[in-house]
Amino acid sequence: MAAELTLGARLRSDVVAEGDDRGIDHGALAAVPAAGNRRASPMPAHLKFFYGPMDCGKSTLALQIDHNHARQGRHGLLLVRYDRSGRPTITTRVGLARAAVEVEDDTDLRLLVLEHWAAGKPLDYLIVDEAGFLTPEHVDQLAELVDDRSVDVYCFGLATDFRTQLLPGAKRLFELADEILPVHVEVLCWCGRPGQLNARIVDGRVVREGDTVVVGDTDASSDVRYQVLCRMHHRRGDLGSAVTRGQLTLDV
Repeated sequence: MAAELTLGARLRSDVVAEGDDRGIDHGALAAVPAAGNRRASPMPAHLKFFYGPMDCGKSTLALQIDHNHARQGRHGLLLVRYDRSGRPTITTRVGLARAAVEVEDDTDLRLLVLEHWAAGKPLDYLIVDEAGFLTPEHVDQLAELVDDRSVDVYCFGLATDFRTQLLPGAKRLFELADEILPVHVEVLCWCGRPGQLNARIVDGRVVREGDTVVVGDTDASSDVRYQVLCRMHHRRGDLGSAVTRGQLTLDV
């Protein structure tokens, strides 16, 4: 136990908070276990960002990719930032759920991976859900893990908030990711057009001011909920009438 605590202290002391490197002292961590065979035979790792509006299946895809990698003997870690459930869990609207590690404002993702290796646990990839809510610093840390530690990173999340502005994590991922991939499960506005934007609904009305992060769902019974709209109806704040809601029509 004492040896483990000493190693944990060494890991923390090796994280560089400031300076040109902004990384980790590789020499001091030379004894940290490798991740699978990736270190023995280095292969390029990748930072991928899968994005789309609510209801398009991002979290479901995240769990499917984790399942596929695990079947091939790879070892991953699930991370989440502000899941709709309010718990450290990746949940989907089709009923799937997996426990995950919550990413806090002060979480150093590099340290998280290194401590995993120091405990003797192999780790080949990260699955990060709700990645749009990451800080830019979190995304920089993920890019460093890809480039310097050969850890594959798969991020999933919204691109924009309820005001149609890029979320901070999504903006940085658009700037740094090796691949940017829209999730091609079509979500429809009430009018039948493709849904592109997430509207925040309070007391039955579209709101355009407030905190960037308010955890909610698309359940109509919620006090604060979200609804996917096309650009035109998001701009107009039009949620559809009681007659048209639930039907598909291109009438305007």
